[in-house]
Amino acid sequence: MGKTAFLFAGQGAQYTGMGKDLCECSKAAAKVFEAADKIRENTSEQCFTAPVEELSQTINTQPCVYCVDLAAARALEEAGVHADAVAGFSLGEVAALTFAGAFSEEDGFSFVCRRAKAMDYAAQKNPAGMAAVLKLDNETVEKICQEFVRVYPVNYNCPGQLVAACGKPELEAFCNRVKEYKGKAVPLAVSGGFHSPFMDSAQQELHHEIGNYHLNVPKLPIYANITAECYPQDQHECEEILTSQVTHPVLWEKTIRNMVEEGFTTFIEVGPGKTLSGLVKKINKDVTVCRVENKETLEETLRALGKETSEE
Repeated sequence: MGKTAFLFAGQGAQYTGMGKDLCECSKAAAKVFEAADKIRENTSEQCFTAPVEELSQTINTQPCVYCVDLAAARALEEAGVHADAVAGFSLGEVAALTFAGAFSEEDGFSFVCRRAKAMDYAAQKNPAGMAAVLKLDNETVEKICQEFVRVYPVNYNCPGQLVAACGKPELEAFCNRVKEYKGKAVPLAVSGGFHSPFMDSAQQELHHEIGNYHLNVPKLPIYANITAECYPQDQHECEEILTSQVTHPVLWEKTIRNMVEEGFTTFIEVGPGKTLSGLVKKINKDVTVCRVENKETLEETLRALGKETSEE
């Protein structure tokens, strides 16, 4: 039998109402939002009713998406679906750490709120954007990035898709240069140049703050963005990986390939949207891919996995 992994979504797919009906159909999911509201007032209300413009502000996006990620995973677990390992894309890695027991529920949410503030401040301090480059191989994109002073390859998503972080003055020129190489550059609706040196101040703040949190030995293997390997057992090494994540590339394609090599055949994306599901399918067409973000997709996934669903 192959192994199952939960993949925790990153920011970018947030939308008004996310998580609402998941809470209505799952007590375990509802508890995630109840706990969050005690630390950050009205987080659930923001997820359920705030306009997308508000939800897309980094300081709001991260705690809200984190809650939906964790709620979806808890709902799956409540329904009898268990993960053999977890991974999360950027922000999703914090939710993955909490689900796996490395963070307590309170510390995981408190840390993601601190992370959001630190990254939001860094983005304001160092104006930058991001662009997804399609139709070119990684080596070519890396070569183009080297032509610019403040352009960095950051998210290695899947074959033919690499995201670059660009200083605001260089973003348009970079996109034009990609076109000259017969590629396609798509500017992303983000507020900063994440996973790059633009986030240096955020990394420094998180490195200073991480000592206020206790990282437990996780009950599940957690694949790290910056290594594509499992987090080590040593707490200090874990702290270094986690805090360095905001300034280092996300090695997503390599992570999925490593997991497949290690026997994972079923991948379930938890959280808003279907970005990670799409990336996994492009990385390996032979694995089973499901997702959970609401009641409908939860029931679809349970049926696909041969689990019984309750009818209301």
